[in-house]
Amino acid sequence: MYTIEAATELLIRGFGGKFAARGNPWVHTSTEPQGPGQVSAWIDFTAIPEEAGVLSGGERRFLLLAASLAEDVPVVLGDLVPGLDRDNLDLLLAAIAHAGGSHQHSDVRFNQDGSMSLGKGYLDSLHPWPPVLRAVQ
Repeated sequence: MYTIEAATELLIRGFGGKFAARGNPWVHTSTEPQGPGQVSAWIDFTAIPEEAGVLSGGERRFLLLAASLAEDVPVVLGDLVPGLDRDNLDLLLAAIAHAGGSHQHSDVRFNQDGSMSLGKGYLDSLHPWPPVLRAVQ
């Protein structure tokens, strides 16, 4: 599930969250309330390549990368990554680290006698998610 989590975070964090908003053809919500004021939502990542619509080149690349992380949608990284701006490249690196489970890797240490032991538990992510910047209103 780390891959789906990472791809979902990309959509939530990239481009002000507009690709995770209702109204996108790949965002679905339940018709039945799951509790007071709550509905379930999910993303059909396989619909992104066909349903992307009119987008900038960077937006399209970003969406295809998210779809590829979540659902094995084939992409050529060499075609998509060079067109990302710095902020979205930062998000992609964090997504790849999350998809790989780097935030759950154990701190395994090798002792001088050849035995192994655990250090402090889990290591930090290789590339943490950048802080979410909120627009001033």
